Amino acid sequence: MTMFKSYIERVAEGQSLSRDEAREAFLFIMSGAASDIEIAAFLVALKSRGESVEEIAGGADAMRAHALPLSAPDKAVDTCGTGGDGLGTYNISTAAAIVAAAAGIPVAKHGNRAVSSKSGSCDVLEQLGVCVDGPVERVQESLDQLGICFLLAPRHHGAMRHVAPVRKALGMRTIFNILGPLTNLPGRNGS
Repeated sequence: MTMFKSYIERVAEGQSLSRDEAREAFLFIMSGAASDIEIAAFLVALKSRGESVEEIAGGADAMRAHALPLSAPDKAVDTCGTGGDGLGTYNISTAAAIVAAAAGIPVAKHGNRAVSSKSGSCDVLEQLGVCVDGPVERVQESLDQLGICFLLAPRHHGAMRHVAPVRKALGMRTIFNILGPLTNLPGRNGS
């Protein structure tokens, strides 16, 4: 049995992983080595038992290790929402990003297309005519010159491509709805 499969089994049995074990599990997923079935089993087991603080911290560590860097001012914020509220509400995090930037607060907004909700930040911005999938140099230029930029999660958290189809197929909130806001790409505390 692989280490990852033992983690799935432990979580399914109600045990929690340490921060280091969770980081290792998420790094395994992000490396592309886990099958879709293994990823789904892990995510559902975590959700069923409830994610521990240590597991969330380990997942955030792994996501930050794979994120593309962005140079942002110390006071920059990321209004990343958690997505998938199940209530059919409007995408508030994107509106908040626009309002904050208009007030002079640098915003490095990161988000995605709808995964477990009706509309994601990417969907909203595309409807407004914003290019959401630009190269990191263009994103940096936008933040530097305009005080706002959008970081498409699959591009800037490239390792998440291994999880996206599973999340879409599951159609429910997972630990990644928590990890997104915790791994704000500017690397600041303003999320």
